[in-house]
Amino acid sequence: MTLLAPDYLSGLNDPQREAVLSIEGPVLVLAGAGTGKTRVLTTRLAHILQTGKAFPSQILAVTFTNKAAQEMRERVSHLRGGQPVEGWWLGTFHALAARMLRRHADLAGLTSAFTIIDPDDQIRLLKQLMDNENIDTKKWAPKAMIGIIDRWKDKAYSPEDVSASDAGEAAGGRMPHLYRLYQERLKTVNACDFGDLLLHMIRILRNPQHADVLADYHRRFRYILVDEYQDTNVAQYMWLRLLAKGSGNICCVGDDDQSIYGWRGAEVGNILRFEQDFPGAKIIRLEQNYRSTGHILGAAGGVIAHNEDRLGKTLWSASDEGERVVVRGLWDGPAEARYVGEEIEQLQHKRWRLSQMAVLVRAGFQTREFEERFIQLGLNYKVVGGQRFYERQEIRDALAYLRVVAQPADDLALERIINVPKRGIGDTTIQMLYAVARSKDSNLYVAISQLLETDELKPKTKAALAQVMGDFERWRSLLSTSGHGALASQILDESGYIAMWQADKSPDAPGRIENLKELIAGMGEYETLPAFLEHVALVLERNDQNSDDALSIMTLHGAKGLEFDAVFLPGWEEGLFPSQRSMDENGMKGLEEERRLAYVGLTRARQRAYISYAANRQMYGSWISAIPSRFVDELPAEHIESSSEQGTYNPGRSQHWDSSGITPVVRSRPAGTSYSRQDRPLPKDAYTRGVRVFHEKFGKGVVVNVDGHKLDIAFDRGGTKRVMDSFVSRED
Repeated sequence: MTLLAPDYLSGLNDPQREAVLSIEGPVLVLAGAGTGKTRVLTTRLAHILQTGKAFPSQILAVTFTNKAAQEMRERVSHLRGGQPVEGWWLGTFHALAARMLRRHADLAGLTSAFTIIDPDDQIRLLKQLMDNENIDTKKWAPKAMIGIIDRWKDKAYSPEDVSASDAGEAAGGRMPHLYRLYQERLKTVNACDFGDLLLHMIRILRNPQHADVLADYHRRFRYILVDEYQDTNVAQYMWLRLLAKGSGNICCVGDDDQSIYGWRGAEVGNILRFEQDFPGAKIIRLEQNYRSTGHILGAAGGVIAHNEDRLGKTLWSASDEGERVVVRGLWDGPAEARYVGEEIEQLQHKRWRLSQMAVLVRAGFQTREFEERFIQLGLNYKVVGGQRFYERQEIRDALAYLRVVAQPADDLALERIINVPKRGIGDTTIQMLYAVARSKDSNLYVAISQLLETDELKPKTKAALAQVMGDFERWRSLLSTSGHGALASQILDESGYIAMWQADKSPDAPGRIENLKELIAGMGEYETLPAFLEHVALVLERNDQNSDDALSIMTLHGAKGLEFDAVFLPGWEEGLFPSQRSMDENGMKGLEEERRLAYVGLTRARQRAYISYAANRQMYGSWISAIPSRFVDELPAEHIESSSEQGTYNPGRSQHWDSSGITPVVRSRPAGTSYSRQDRPLPKDAYTRGVRVFHEKFGKGVVVNVDGHKLDIAFDRGGTKRVMDSFVSRED
C-alpha cells in the first residue's frame, strides 16, 4: 500500500521536496532568486512538527527581520490547518540572543533586567567618555567611533581582542582604550547595545567554565534553520556554529549570488565554506525560477557567471522566453530620464500599472533627474526606503542656506541652519531672537542685526552670530556676479557644511555629499536662484500624491526581496556601476559584490527589464565622458536587444581591463573627457523656425525665433520663453 504524501508537500518540485525532507544532518539550500525559498523553509518547519521529529521548543529558526519571522509563523500555522505554534525559538539573531542572555545575564556581569540601548544612547554614552578622556569629539565624531566599535562586535571582538593597529589613528589611536571604558560603563548601568547580545552569548558559550550552558542548548535544539545565510556576519556565524555542534541538524537557506551587504559586515565566505564547516553537508540547489522570463534569467546568469567566488547554479524557467532585456545607450543623464519616462508611458498605454514598475539606481543622487522628469509627465511615484530627493536632510539644509541668501526674512530657513554646522547657537539664544523679533514686529534676520549692536549676547554667541550674518551679507553681494550654482558650492564650502559631512564617518555620509553635488549640478538648468527655489517649491507641492498606483524608485540594495513586472536599471557606467569607491576600497571582492548587485537588479523583473547608460554624465558640476559598465559587455547577446544614440559608446570590444581586472582601459576614445552642454555636437543650423523641440523643464514646443544660440520657443503648455539652444533637443 502506497502512502499518500501529506498535503503540505503537494506542489513542490523535486529539489524543493528534497530540501524539505532532508532533515537529518547539515544541509545548505542554495536558493536562487524567485525559486521559492520561503516556501521551502516554512514547509520544512511544518514537516518537522507534523512528523513529530521535534517539539516546537526544540526548534531554533533564525531570520533577519521581524517581518520575516512573523511571515514564517503565519505560514507554518496555515500549513498545519491554522494550528498555532507555541514555545518555539523563532526570531531574529538579536531577539533570540537577547532571550538567551536574559537567562544567563549574571555570567556576563549583568542582571536579567538589563536595558538594550539604541544607537542614540550609544553615541551619547561614548561622547561622555571621550569628553572625560579629553578626546576631541569634533575631530573624532562619536557617531563614527561607535561605528568602529559596532564593526568590532560584528566580528565578535571584545576589548581584549583589539589593538591600536585595528583602529589606526581613530581617536588619536586610543580606540581600544575607549572600547574598554565603553563596555565597563555599559555593565555599570546594566545595559547592552545590540552588538553585545551576540558578543556576550558567544563568550559565555565558548567559556569552558560554563560548558553546562552550551550543553543545555545542545540538548534543547534538535533542529536549527537559518534564513538568508549569505548575509550573516562573523559574530552571527560563530553563534550558529557553536549551537549547531550539538545535533548537527542545521539547515541554512541562502544565495551566494545575492550577498550584497558586505559594507555592513556580511561575509559571503560564510556560505561559500559551508561544506568545510559542516563535513558531510548536503548541498541542494533550487534553480527553477517562478518569477522571471527566460531572457531575463539568461541575462542575469550571464553576468553573475563572471564571478569567481560562487558555488554556482543556473536558473531556468518553465515559462516562455519573453521579451529580451532592452539595453539602451543615451547621450546624457537628462536623455536617459526622458527615455525611461517614455518607456513607462508606453507600458501605461498597454494598461500596465505603475505599482508594478520600478526604477532601481546604484546611488541615491541618481533619483533627482528621474523624480523631476516623472513630475513633468505627471507620473505618480514613491521613493522606497528613503526620502524624495528634495526632502532629504542635506538637501533641505542646503536649500535653507540658499533661501536666506535670496530672502533674508525667511525665518524658517534661517532657524533651520543657524546652528548647522554647530556654532554654539543654542535653543535659548534662538528663543531670545524670536522674542526680540516679535517685540519689534520684524523677522529673525533683523533681530540678530539689532542684537549685535548691544551687549545682551554672550561674547562667543555674539561672535558666532556676527560671523553668520557677515557670511550671508557677503554671499548675497555675490548673487549678481556669480553663477548661482557656483555660489551654492561656495556657500556649502565656506559655511563648513560640506566639511561637516566629510568628517562624519557614517555609511550614509558619502551619499549625502553626492546628493549635494547633484543639487548644485541641477541648479544650472535655471536662470536665477529665485527661479530655482520656486521650481523646488513647486516640486515639493506636486510630490504630495496619495494614489496607490505609484511607480517605485529605490536603490538596488533596497530592492532585494522585491519583484516587479517591469524594472528599469539606469546608470550602468564604469565608476557609477560598478561603483569606483567600492572597487577602490575592496578590490576584486568589491567588484564581485557589485556584480551580485547587477544580478539582484535584473532578477527583480518578472516580464521586462531595461538597462541604460549615458555617454556623458554630469558629475560634481562637470560633464564627464562615460563608458558603459563592464556588466553591459557581460550580458549574453542572445538575451538582449541593444541600441544606442548616435555618438555614444558601443559596448563590447572598445573596452579592456588592466592587469588588476578592475581598472578599464578605453582604446576607442579617451576616458575622462569633459564636455559642457555647449560642446554637444549638433548639426549646423540645427534649430530654425518651425522646428519642434523638447526642453527638460518646459516640455515640448516650436521654435519661433532664432538669435544666435538663443531660441524663442512657444511651448505647448508654458507660453513663449527664451532659452539657450544647448538646453533643448529636436523632437524630429
